[in-house]
Amino acid sequence: MLEADPPWSRPLMLESTMSTGDIIETEKKAPAHFTEEEVAADSESQDLNYKKILRKIDRRILYLYSVVYLFTQINKGNLSNVAIVNLEAGHGIKEELSLNSQQWAWSLSSFYYSYLFFEPLATVLLKTFGPRVWQSRIMITWGAISMLQAAARNFSGLVAVRFFLGLAEAGFYTSVLYHLGFWVKPRELRQRVASFYSVGMLSGAVSGLLAYGISFLDQRANLSGWQWVFIFEGIPTVLLGIYTFFRLPNYVEDSNFLSEGEKKVLLDNLPKSAPTKADSSFSWDQVKELIRQPTFYTYCSIWFFQGVGGWGISFVLPTIVYELGFTGTATTQLMTMPPSFIGFILLNVLGYMLHRRYIEAFPTAMVMSLIQIVSYIVLLTVKSNVAKYVMLNVATAISNSLFPVLWPDRMRVVNGTSSSALAIGITNTACQFLGIVGPQIYQPKFGPTYRVSYACSIALCSCASASIALTWYLVAKGGLLHTEGAFREDSDDTDKS
Repeated sequence: MLEADPPWSRPLMLESTMSTGDIIETEKKAPAHFTEEEVAADSESQDLNYKKILRKIDRRILYLYSVVYLFTQINKGNLSNVAIVNLEAGHGIKEELSLNSQQWAWSLSSFYYSYLFFEPLATVLLKTFGPRVWQSRIMITWGAISMLQAAARNFSGLVAVRFFLGLAEAGFYTSVLYHLGFWVKPRELRQRVASFYSVGMLSGAVSGLLAYGISFLDQRANLSGWQWVFIFEGIPTVLLGIYTFFRLPNYVEDSNFLSEGEKKVLLDNLPKSAPTKADSSFSWDQVKELIRQPTFYTYCSIWFFQGVGGWGISFVLPTIVYELGFTGTATTQLMTMPPSFIGFILLNVLGYMLHRRYIEAFPTAMVMSLIQIVSYIVLLTVKSNVAKYVMLNVATAISNSLFPVLWPDRMRVVNGTSSSALAIGITNTACQFLGIVGPQIYQPKFGPTYRVSYACSIALCSCASASIALTWYLVAKGGLLHTEGAFREDSDDTDKS
Protein backbone atom coordinates (compact mmCIF):
# COMPACT_ATOMS: atom_id res chain seq x y z
CA MET A 1 0.00 0.00 0.00
CA LEU A 2 1.34 3.40 -0.91
CA GLU A 3 1.48 5.97 1.87
CA ALA A 4 1.85 9.72 1.87
CA ASP A 5 3.51 9.78 5.33
CA PRO A 6 7.31 9.89 5.67
CA PRO A 7 8.97 6.61 6.66
CA TRP A 8 9.96 7.77 10.13
CA SER A 9 6.31 8.44 11.07
CA ARG A 10 4.99 5.01 10.15
CA PRO A 11 5.61 3.23 13.51
CA LEU A 12 3.37 5.79 15.23
CA MET A 13 0.48 4.78 12.96
CA LEU A 14 0.30 1.45 14.88
CA GLU A 15 -0.51 3.05 18.24
CA SER A 16 -4.03 1.59 18.26
CA THR A 17 -2.43 -1.87 18.70
CA MET A 18 0.45 -0.80 20.97
CA SER A 19 0.61 -0.12 24.65
CA THR A 20 1.40 3.33 26.02
CA GLY A 21 4.84 2.16 27.06
CA ASP A 22 5.55 0.84 23.60
CA ILE A 23 4.54 4.16 22.07
CA ILE A 24 6.83 6.10 24.43
CA GLU A 25 9.69 3.73 23.69
CA THR A 26 9.09 4.08 19.95
CA GLU A 27 9.07 7.85 20.22
CA LYS A 28 12.38 7.75 22.07
CA LYS A 29 13.88 5.73 19.25
CA ALA A 30 12.58 8.07 16.54
CA PRO A 31 15.37 10.26 15.19
CA ALA A 32 15.32 13.80 16.46
CA HIS A 33 16.87 15.31 13.35
CA PHE A 34 16.85 14.46 9.67
CA THR A 35 19.46 15.51 7.21
CA GLU A 36 18.61 17.37 4.04
CA GLU A 37 19.53 14.24 2.10
CA GLU A 38 17.00 12.12 4.06
CA VAL A 39 14.23 14.67 3.60
CA ALA A 40 15.00 14.95 -0.11
CA ALA A 41 15.04 11.16 -0.49
CA ASP A 42 11.65 10.82 1.20
CA SER A 43 10.22 13.63 -0.92
CA GLU A 44 11.50 11.90 -4.03
CA SER A 45 9.93 8.61 -2.89
CA GLN A 46 6.54 10.26 -2.38
CA ASP A 47 6.80 11.92 -5.79
CA LEU A 48 7.53 8.59 -7.47
CA ASN A 49 4.53 7.07 -5.72
CA TYR A 50 2.33 9.90 -6.96
CA LYS A 51 3.52 9.44 -10.53
CA LYS A 52 2.89 5.71 -10.32
CA ILE A 53 -0.69 6.42 -9.25
CA LEU A 54 -1.14 8.92 -12.10
CA ARG A 55 -0.09 6.26 -14.58
CA LYS A 56 -2.80 3.98 -13.20
CA ILE A 57 -5.35 6.77 -13.72
CA ASP A 58 -4.10 7.27 -17.27
CA ARG A 59 -4.60 3.60 -18.10
CA ARG A 60 -8.08 3.47 -16.57
CA ILE A 61 -9.53 6.88 -17.52
CA LEU A 62 -7.39 8.90 -19.94
CA TYR A 63 -6.77 6.16 -22.50
CA LEU A 64 -10.45 5.24 -22.62
CA TYR A 65 -11.51 8.84 -23.07
CA SER A 66 -8.90 9.35 -25.80
CA VAL A 67 -10.18 6.45 -27.88
CA VAL A 68 -13.78 7.55 -27.43
CA TYR A 69 -12.89 11.14 -28.33
CA LEU A 70 -11.33 9.95 -31.57
CA PHE A 71 -14.60 8.36 -32.68
CA THR A 72 -16.82 11.18 -31.44
CA GLN A 73 -14.74 13.63 -33.45
CA ILE A 74 -14.98 11.37 -36.48
CA ASN A 75 -18.78 11.42 -36.14
CA LYS A 76 -18.76 15.15 -35.52
CA GLY A 77 -16.80 16.03 -38.64
CA ASN A 78 -17.91 13.35 -41.08
CA LEU A 79 -20.42 15.67 -42.77
CA SER A 80 -17.45 17.65 -44.10
CA ASN A 81 -15.94 14.48 -45.55
CA VAL A 82 -19.15 13.23 -47.16
CA ALA A 83 -19.48 16.58 -48.95
CA ILE A 84 -17.27 15.24 -51.74
CA VAL A 85 -17.85 11.47 -51.46
CA ASN A 86 -18.72 9.99 -54.91
CA LEU A 87 -19.21 13.49 -56.30
CA GLU A 88 -18.04 12.58 -59.80
CA ALA A 89 -20.44 9.59 -59.92
CA GLY A 90 -23.41 11.89 -59.31
CA HIS A 91 -24.17 10.30 -55.95
CA GLY A 92 -22.95 13.09 -53.67
CA ILE A 93 -25.02 14.06 -50.66
CA LYS A 94 -25.61 17.61 -51.92
CA GLU A 95 -26.94 16.35 -55.25
CA GLU A 96 -29.10 13.56 -53.84
CA LEU A 97 -30.66 15.79 -51.18
CA SER A 98 -30.82 18.82 -53.54
CA LEU A 99 -28.84 21.10 -51.22
CA ASN A 100 -27.73 24.54 -52.34
CA SER A 101 -24.86 26.54 -50.80
CA GLN A 102 -27.00 28.15 -48.11
CA GLN A 103 -28.74 24.91 -47.17
CA TRP A 104 -25.42 23.12 -46.87
CA ALA A 105 -24.16 25.81 -44.50
CA TRP A 106 -27.30 25.40 -42.40
CA SER A 107 -26.86 21.63 -42.37
CA LEU A 108 -23.42 22.11 -40.85
CA SER A 109 -24.62 24.78 -38.42
CA SER A 110 -27.76 23.04 -37.12
CA PHE A 111 -25.64 20.66 -35.04
CA TYR A 112 -24.19 23.55 -33.06
CA TYR A 113 -27.41 25.29 -32.04
CA SER A 114 -28.44 22.49 -29.71
CA TYR A 115 -24.84 21.81 -28.77
CA LEU A 116 -24.26 25.44 -27.85
CA PHE A 117 -27.26 25.81 -25.55
CA PHE A 118 -27.07 22.40 -23.86
CA GLU A 119 -23.31 22.11 -23.26
CA PRO A 120 -23.06 24.12 -19.99
CA LEU A 121 -25.99 22.19 -18.51
CA ALA A 122 -24.60 18.88 -19.78
CA THR A 123 -21.31 19.53 -18.00
CA VAL A 124 -23.09 20.25 -14.70
CA LEU A 125 -25.24 17.11 -15.10
CA LEU A 126 -22.14 14.93 -15.01
CA LYS A 127 -21.97 15.59 -11.26
CA THR A 128 -25.70 14.86 -10.87
CA PHE A 129 -25.79 11.51 -12.68
CA GLY A 130 -22.16 10.48 -12.19
CA PRO A 131 -19.45 10.34 -14.88
CA ARG A 132 -19.93 6.66 -15.73
CA VAL A 133 -23.66 6.91 -16.46
CA TRP A 134 -23.53 10.34 -18.07
CA GLN A 135 -20.61 9.74 -20.41
CA SER A 136 -21.88 6.34 -21.58
CA ARG A 137 -25.30 7.90 -22.26
CA ILE A 138 -23.69 10.55 -24.43
CA MET A 139 -21.74 7.99 -26.45
CA ILE A 140 -24.61 5.59 -27.08
CA THR A 141 -27.16 8.22 -28.12
CA TRP A 142 -24.54 10.09 -30.12
CA GLY A 143 -23.51 7.04 -32.12
CA ALA A 144 -27.08 5.94 -32.77
CA ILE A 145 -28.22 9.35 -34.01
CA SER A 146 -25.07 9.69 -36.10
CA MET A 147 -26.09 6.56 -38.01
CA LEU A 148 -29.58 8.03 -38.53
CA GLN A 149 -28.05 10.71 -40.75
CA ALA A 150 -27.98 8.04 -43.45
CA ALA A 151 -31.80 8.06 -43.43
CA ALA A 152 -32.07 11.75 -44.37
CA ARG A 153 -33.97 12.28 -47.62
CA ASN A 154 -34.05 16.08 -47.87
CA PHE A 155 -32.75 19.29 -46.35
CA SER A 156 -35.24 19.40 -43.46
CA GLY A 157 -34.55 15.78 -42.52
CA LEU A 158 -30.79 16.32 -42.45
CA VAL A 159 -31.11 19.49 -40.37
CA ALA A 160 -33.40 17.76 -37.87
CA VAL A 161 -31.04 14.82 -37.38
CA ARG A 162 -28.05 17.13 -37.05
CA PHE A 163 -29.89 19.18 -34.41
CA PHE A 164 -30.55 16.10 -32.24
CA LEU A 165 -27.01 14.90 -32.87
CA GLY A 166 -25.70 18.08 -31.25
CA LEU A 167 -28.13 17.65 -28.36
CA ALA A 168 -26.90 14.10 -27.77
CA GLU A 169 -23.18 14.91 -27.93
CA ALA A 170 -23.21 18.20 -26.03
CA GLY A 171 -20.93 18.18 -23.04
CA PHE A 172 -18.79 15.13 -23.74
CA TYR A 173 -15.52 16.97 -24.25
CA THR A 174 -16.09 19.44 -21.41
CA SER A 175 -17.26 16.63 -19.13
CA VAL A 176 -13.98 14.82 -19.76
CA LEU A 177 -12.02 17.88 -18.62
CA TYR A 178 -14.36 18.36 -15.66
CA HIS A 179 -14.07 14.69 -14.67
CA LEU A 180 -10.26 14.75 -14.84
CA GLY A 181 -10.32 17.76 -12.50
CA PHE A 182 -11.63 15.48 -9.73
CA TRP A 183 -8.58 13.24 -10.11
CA VAL A 184 -5.56 15.26 -11.20
CA LYS A 185 -4.21 18.68 -10.24
CA PRO A 186 -4.31 21.24 -13.08
CA ARG A 187 -0.58 21.44 -13.79
CA GLU A 188 -0.43 17.65 -14.17
CA LEU A 189 -3.17 17.97 -16.78
CA ARG A 190 -1.06 19.89 -19.30
CA GLN A 191 0.46 16.91 -21.07
CA ARG A 192 -2.63 14.76 -20.47
CA VAL A 193 -5.04 17.24 -22.04
CA ALA A 194 -2.65 17.69 -24.96
CA SER A 195 -2.38 13.94 -25.51
CA PHE A 196 -6.14 13.44 -25.19
CA TYR A 197 -6.90 16.27 -27.59
CA SER A 198 -4.23 15.20 -30.05
CA VAL A 199 -5.87 11.78 -30.44
CA GLY A 200 -9.10 13.57 -31.37
CA MET A 201 -7.15 15.55 -33.95
CA LEU A 202 -6.33 12.30 -35.70
CA SER A 203 -10.04 12.04 -36.45
CA GLY A 204 -9.49 14.21 -39.52
CA ALA A 205 -6.99 11.71 -40.86
CA VAL A 206 -8.99 8.63 -39.84
CA SER A 207 -12.24 10.07 -41.13
CA GLY A 208 -10.64 10.95 -44.45
CA LEU A 209 -9.18 7.46 -44.75
CA LEU A 210 -12.49 5.83 -43.83
CA ALA A 211 -14.41 8.04 -46.25
CA TYR A 212 -11.94 7.10 -48.96
CA GLY A 213 -12.39 3.37 -48.34
CA ILE A 214 -16.13 3.44 -47.73
CA SER A 215 -16.73 5.47 -50.90
CA PHE A 216 -16.12 2.26 -52.87
CA LEU A 217 -19.31 0.82 -51.33
CA ASP A 218 -21.33 3.33 -53.32
CA GLN A 219 -24.69 1.85 -54.44
CA ARG A 220 -24.22 -1.36 -52.46
CA ALA A 221 -27.56 -2.43 -50.96
CA ASN A 222 -29.05 0.62 -52.74
CA LEU A 223 -27.17 2.97 -50.44
CA SER A 224 -24.87 5.76 -51.56
CA GLY A 225 -21.32 6.10 -50.30
CA TRP A 226 -22.17 9.01 -48.00
CA GLN A 227 -24.84 6.89 -46.28
CA TRP A 228 -22.38 4.08 -45.66
CA VAL A 229 -19.97 6.58 -44.12
CA PHE A 230 -22.54 7.63 -41.51
CA ILE A 231 -23.44 4.03 -40.71
CA PHE A 232 -19.93 2.63 -40.35
CA GLU A 233 -18.59 5.60 -38.37
CA GLY A 234 -21.45 5.53 -35.84
CA ILE A 235 -21.17 1.87 -34.79
CA PRO A 236 -17.87 2.10 -32.80
CA THR A 237 -19.20 4.97 -30.66
CA VAL A 238 -22.19 2.90 -29.53
CA LEU A 239 -19.96 -0.05 -28.63
CA LEU A 240 -17.56 2.20 -26.73
CA GLY A 241 -20.49 3.70 -24.83
CA ILE A 242 -21.51 0.26 -23.60
CA TYR A 243 -17.92 -0.50 -22.59
CA THR A 244 -17.65 2.83 -20.75
CA PHE A 245 -20.74 2.05 -18.67
CA PHE A 246 -18.97 -0.92 -17.11
CA ARG A 247 -15.39 0.36 -16.92
CA LEU A 248 -15.25 4.10 -16.24
CA PRO A 249 -14.68 4.98 -12.53
CA ASN A 250 -16.56 7.92 -11.04
CA TYR A 251 -14.47 9.57 -8.32
CA VAL A 252 -11.30 8.96 -6.36
CA GLU A 253 -13.17 8.15 -3.16
CA ASP A 254 -15.29 5.32 -4.59
CA SER A 255 -12.78 3.88 -7.09
CA ASN A 256 -12.02 0.17 -6.80
CA PHE A 257 -8.70 0.10 -8.66
CA LEU A 258 -6.84 2.21 -6.09
CA SER A 259 -5.84 1.34 -2.52
CA GLU A 260 -6.85 3.58 0.38
CA GLY A 261 -3.30 4.89 0.59
CA GLU A 262 -3.27 5.75 -3.11
CA LYS A 263 -6.58 7.58 -2.78
CA LYS A 264 -5.17 9.64 0.08
CA VAL A 265 -2.10 10.59 -1.95
CA LEU A 266 -4.29 11.78 -4.83
CA LEU A 267 -6.65 13.80 -2.65
CA ASP A 268 -3.77 15.37 -0.72
CA ASN A 269 -2.19 16.56 -3.96
CA LEU A 270 -5.32 18.31 -5.28
CA PRO A 271 -5.50 22.08 -4.65
CA LYS A 272 -8.29 23.17 -2.34
CA SER A 273 -10.03 24.91 -5.26
CA ALA A 274 -10.43 21.61 -7.15
CA PRO A 275 -13.91 20.06 -7.59
CA THR A 276 -14.74 17.28 -5.10
CA LYS A 277 -17.23 14.44 -4.82
CA ALA A 278 -18.57 15.85 -1.53
CA ASP A 279 -19.60 19.20 -3.04
CA SER A 280 -23.17 19.75 -4.15
CA SER A 281 -23.90 19.63 -7.86
CA PHE A 282 -24.78 23.30 -7.99
CA SER A 283 -23.99 26.35 -5.85
CA TRP A 284 -25.32 29.84 -6.59
CA ASP A 285 -22.55 31.41 -4.51
CA GLN A 286 -19.91 29.86 -6.73
CA VAL A 287 -21.79 30.98 -9.83
CA LYS A 288 -21.92 34.56 -8.57
CA GLU A 289 -18.22 34.45 -7.78
CA LEU A 290 -17.47 33.11 -11.27
CA ILE A 291 -19.34 35.79 -13.19
CA ARG A 292 -17.61 38.53 -11.19
CA GLN A 293 -14.22 37.40 -12.47
CA PRO A 294 -12.93 39.42 -15.48
CA THR A 295 -11.08 36.36 -16.75
CA PHE A 296 -14.41 34.56 -17.18
CA TYR A 297 -15.19 36.91 -20.07
CA THR A 298 -11.69 37.09 -21.55
CA TYR A 299 -11.34 33.31 -21.68
CA CYS A 300 -14.72 33.11 -23.41
CA SER A 301 -13.50 35.73 -25.90
CA ILE A 302 -10.45 33.63 -26.73
CA TRP A 303 -12.59 30.57 -27.38
CA PHE A 304 -15.12 32.52 -29.46
CA PHE A 305 -12.71 34.39 -31.73
CA GLN A 306 -10.29 31.49 -32.10
CA GLY A 307 -13.12 29.02 -32.69
CA VAL A 308 -14.86 31.00 -35.42
CA GLY A 309 -11.78 32.54 -37.00
CA GLY A 310 -9.24 29.78 -36.64
CA TRP A 311 -11.33 26.66 -36.75
CA GLY A 312 -14.10 27.66 -39.13
CA ILE A 313 -12.06 26.44 -42.08
CA SER A 314 -12.26 22.85 -40.80
CA PHE A 315 -15.85 22.57 -42.03
CA VAL A 316 -14.85 22.91 -45.65
CA LEU A 317 -11.24 21.70 -45.64
CA PRO A 318 -11.94 18.74 -47.99
CA THR A 319 -13.80 21.05 -50.37
CA ILE A 320 -11.02 23.68 -50.33
CA VAL A 321 -8.36 21.04 -50.99
CA TYR A 322 -10.46 19.56 -53.79
CA GLU A 323 -10.93 22.98 -55.41
CA LEU A 324 -7.15 23.47 -55.49
CA GLY A 325 -7.35 21.05 -58.40
CA PHE A 326 -4.62 18.59 -57.46
CA THR A 327 -6.68 15.40 -57.81
CA GLY A 328 -10.15 13.79 -57.71
CA THR A 329 -12.47 13.54 -54.72
CA ALA A 330 -11.32 10.12 -53.50
CA THR A 331 -7.62 11.05 -53.31
CA THR A 332 -8.55 14.46 -51.89
CA GLN A 333 -9.80 12.63 -48.79
CA LEU A 334 -6.23 11.41 -48.31
CA MET A 335 -4.84 14.92 -48.81
CA THR A 336 -6.88 16.14 -45.82
CA MET A 337 -4.90 13.81 -43.55
CA PRO A 338 -1.57 15.74 -43.22
CA PRO A 339 -3.05 18.62 -41.16
CA SER A 340 -4.27 16.09 -38.61
CA PHE A 341 -0.90 14.35 -38.37
CA ILE A 342 0.96 17.67 -38.13
CA GLY A 343 -1.39 18.84 -35.39
CA PHE A 344 -1.02 15.53 -33.55
CA ILE A 345 2.77 15.81 -33.50
CA LEU A 346 2.75 19.53 -32.67
CA LEU A 347 0.35 19.16 -29.78
CA ASN A 348 2.21 16.25 -28.18
CA VAL A 349 5.49 18.15 -28.43
CA LEU A 350 3.89 21.24 -26.88
CA GLY A 351 2.25 19.15 -24.17
CA TYR A 352 5.58 17.59 -23.22
CA MET A 353 7.34 20.96 -23.17
CA LEU A 354 4.57 22.55 -21.11
CA HIS A 355 4.65 19.67 -18.65
CA ARG A 356 8.42 19.99 -18.27
CA ARG A 357 8.06 23.79 -18.02
CA TYR A 358 10.38 24.49 -20.90
CA ILE A 359 7.64 26.81 -22.16
CA GLU A 360 4.63 28.52 -20.60
CA ALA A 361 1.02 28.42 -21.76
CA PHE A 362 0.27 32.09 -22.46
CA PRO A 363 3.38 33.05 -24.47
CA THR A 364 3.07 29.77 -26.39
CA ALA A 365 -0.57 30.47 -27.24
CA MET A 366 0.31 34.01 -28.32
CA VAL A 367 3.02 32.82 -30.72
CA MET A 368 0.71 30.16 -32.15
CA SER A 369 -2.04 32.71 -32.73
CA LEU A 370 0.32 35.08 -34.54
CA ILE A 371 1.63 32.28 -36.80
CA GLN A 372 -1.95 31.38 -37.59
CA ILE A 373 -2.71 34.96 -38.65
CA VAL A 374 0.33 34.93 -40.95
CA SER A 375 -0.93 31.67 -42.49
CA TYR A 376 -4.28 33.21 -43.38
CA ILE A 377 -2.58 36.30 -44.79
CA VAL A 378 -0.57 34.04 -47.11
CA LEU A 379 -3.74 32.15 -48.10
CA LEU A 380 -5.39 35.47 -48.91
CA THR A 381 -2.56 36.93 -50.96
CA VAL A 382 -0.64 34.17 -52.78
CA LYS A 383 -1.75 32.50 -56.00
CA SER A 384 0.32 29.31 -55.86
CA ASN A 385 -1.90 26.33 -55.03
CA VAL A 386 1.08 24.49 -53.55
CA ALA A 387 1.77 27.39 -51.17
CA LYS A 388 -1.93 27.51 -50.28
CA TYR A 389 -1.96 23.81 -49.45
CA VAL A 390 1.09 24.22 -47.20
CA MET A 391 -0.54 27.13 -45.38
CA LEU A 392 -3.78 25.17 -45.01
CA ASN A 393 -1.77 22.52 -43.20
CA VAL A 394 -0.14 25.09 -40.91
CA ALA A 395 -3.35 27.03 -40.15
CA THR A 396 -5.40 23.90 -39.47
CA ALA A 397 -2.75 22.28 -37.26
CA ILE A 398 -2.41 25.42 -35.13
CA SER A 399 -6.15 26.08 -34.90
CA ASN A 400 -6.66 22.59 -33.47
CA SER A 401 -3.74 22.87 -31.03
CA LEU A 402 -4.27 26.25 -29.39
CA PHE A 403 -7.19 25.34 -27.11
CA PRO A 404 -5.55 22.41 -25.27
CA VAL A 405 -2.51 24.60 -24.57
CA LEU A 406 -4.75 26.94 -22.55
CA TRP A 407 -7.30 24.49 -21.09
CA PRO A 408 -5.35 23.53 -17.93
CA ASP A 409 -4.91 27.20 -17.05
CA ARG A 410 -8.59 27.88 -17.72
CA MET A 411 -9.43 25.10 -15.24
CA ARG A 412 -6.77 26.13 -12.75
CA VAL A 413 -8.02 29.65 -12.02
CA VAL A 414 -11.58 28.71 -10.98
CA ASN A 415 -12.66 27.67 -7.50
CA GLY A 416 -15.13 24.95 -6.60
CA THR A 417 -17.20 22.19 -8.15
CA SER A 418 -19.97 24.34 -9.64
CA SER A 419 -17.57 27.01 -10.84
CA SER A 420 -15.39 24.40 -12.54
CA ALA A 421 -18.33 22.83 -14.36
CA LEU A 422 -19.78 26.14 -15.53
CA ALA A 423 -16.43 27.72 -16.41
CA ILE A 424 -15.48 24.73 -18.56
CA GLY A 425 -18.94 24.39 -20.08
CA ILE A 426 -19.58 28.05 -20.86
CA THR A 427 -16.05 28.69 -22.13
CA ASN A 428 -16.30 25.82 -24.59
CA THR A 429 -19.82 26.92 -25.50
CA ALA A 430 -18.36 30.20 -26.73
CA CYS A 431 -16.27 28.13 -29.13
CA GLN A 432 -19.36 26.40 -30.51
CA PHE A 433 -20.31 29.55 -32.38
CA LEU A 434 -17.70 28.27 -34.81
CA GLY A 435 -20.30 25.79 -35.99
CA ILE A 436 -22.91 28.49 -36.47
CA VAL A 437 -20.80 31.29 -37.93
CA GLY A 438 -17.96 29.24 -39.46
CA PRO A 439 -19.98 27.52 -42.20
CA GLN A 440 -21.52 30.87 -43.12
CA ILE A 441 -18.07 32.46 -43.48
CA TYR A 442 -16.80 29.50 -45.51
CA GLN A 443 -19.80 29.00 -47.77
CA PRO A 444 -19.01 27.30 -51.10
CA LYS A 445 -20.08 30.46 -52.93
CA PHE A 446 -16.90 32.16 -51.65
CA GLY A 447 -14.77 29.47 -53.30
CA PRO A 448 -12.52 28.59 -54.88
CA THR A 449 -10.43 31.57 -53.72
CA TYR A 450 -12.23 32.09 -50.37
CA ARG A 451 -10.77 35.58 -50.12
CA VAL A 452 -13.72 36.86 -48.09
CA SER A 453 -13.43 33.85 -45.78
CA TYR A 454 -9.69 34.28 -45.20
CA ALA A 455 -10.10 38.02 -44.54
CA CYS A 456 -12.70 37.24 -41.85
CA SER A 457 -10.38 34.67 -40.28
CA ILE A 458 -7.55 37.22 -40.13
CA ALA A 459 -9.76 39.74 -38.31
CA LEU A 460 -11.18 37.19 -35.88
CA CYS A 461 -7.80 35.59 -35.10
CA SER A 462 -6.41 39.06 -34.40
CA CYS A 463 -9.15 39.53 -31.82
CA ALA A 464 -8.21 36.15 -30.36
CA SER A 465 -4.59 37.30 -29.98
CA ALA A 466 -5.74 40.44 -28.17
CA SER A 467 -7.93 38.32 -25.86
CA ILE A 468 -5.00 36.03 -25.04
CA ALA A 469 -2.84 39.04 -24.16
CA LEU A 470 -5.56 40.53 -21.93
CA THR A 471 -6.21 37.23 -20.15
CA TRP A 472 -2.48 36.79 -19.60
CA TYR A 473 -2.33 40.25 -18.01
CA LEU A 474 -5.34 39.64 -15.74
CA VAL A 475 -4.11 36.26 -14.51
CA ALA A 476 -0.68 37.74 -13.76
CA LYS A 477 -2.27 40.76 -12.05
CA GLY A 478 -4.31 38.44 -9.84
CA GLY A 479 -1.15 36.66 -8.71
CA LEU A 480 -2.27 33.34 -10.21
CA LEU A 481 0.19 32.97 -13.06
CA HIS A 482 2.35 30.45 -11.19
CA THR A 483 -0.02 28.97 -8.61
CA GLU A 484 -1.34 25.42 -8.54
CA GLY A 485 -4.95 26.48 -7.99
CA ALA A 486 -7.24 29.47 -7.80
CA PHE A 487 -5.70 30.92 -4.62
CA ARG A 488 -2.43 32.79 -4.18
CA GLU A 489 -1.47 30.56 -1.27
CA ASP A 490 -1.73 27.43 -3.43
CA SER A 491 1.79 26.11 -3.79
CA ASP A 492 3.29 25.86 -7.26
CA ASP A 493 4.61 22.45 -8.18
CA THR A 494 8.00 23.07 -9.69
CA ASP A 495 8.75 19.45 -10.51
CA LYS A 496 9.84 18.95 -14.11
CA SER A 497 9.82 15.19 -14.21
